Amino acid sequence: MGRKINPIGFRLSITKDWESKWFAEGTQYGELVVEDEQIRRMIRQELGRAGIAKIEIQRFPKQIAIRVFTAKPGVVIGRRGANINALKAKLEEMTNVTGKNLRLDVIEVEQPDLSAPVVAEGIVEQLERRVSQKRVMRQAINRAIRAGAKGIKVICSGRLAGAEMARREWMHEGRVPLHTLRADVDFAVDEALTTFGRIGVKVWIYRGDIMPAARRGSEAM
Repeated sequence: MGRKINPIGFRLSITKDWESKWFAEGTQYGELVVEDEQIRRMIRQELGRAGIAKIEIQRFPKQIAIRVFTAKPGVVIGRRGANINALKAKLEEMTNVTGKNLRLDVIEVEQPDLSAPVVAEGIVEQLERRVSQKRVMRQAINRAIRAGAKGIKVICSGRLAGAEMARREWMHEGRVPLHTLRADVDFAVDEALTTFGRIGVKVWIYRGDIMPAARRGSEAM
């Protein structure tokens, strides 16, 4: 099971929390799910390669709170807040929520080398500049281990180095437990657009174990 599904979805409500937090019934539920996906897609398109780790959306009656976790808050905010103000205006137009009812916060990621989406984005940027995939993967692994990761695995697949036939290469260091639910495993998928075609990048980062509060309480007794 751990090899067939998304590691984050596999651990939801155990060691991972939902990135969308709201309640709805009937057709409204489907509409809000689609709107959340559109919000995330638009933010990533507008900000480009801004080192976005995740986007949390929380809804209240006639109010929306959006939190953007990024490794480059200066790029997201822009000079004198120009980028963030333009983004907020487009979000207000998309969601039909205006003024103070739409809250957009930018939060800096403290350790970007331990965030799988940020690491995958860095690998993609270098692959698009035609840097060797082996060198890129090794550098990403070394930075993650130095930052405190217990294990990391990186896979690149596609026409690597302009080869005629697509292939897959992977590197790993440490351990990445896929079936252990208490393991804090961050996962991300990204794509590099090169002149030879798309190169897929997958990153797993194991940051240690998380013991649920209920389990810790029972053990203390």
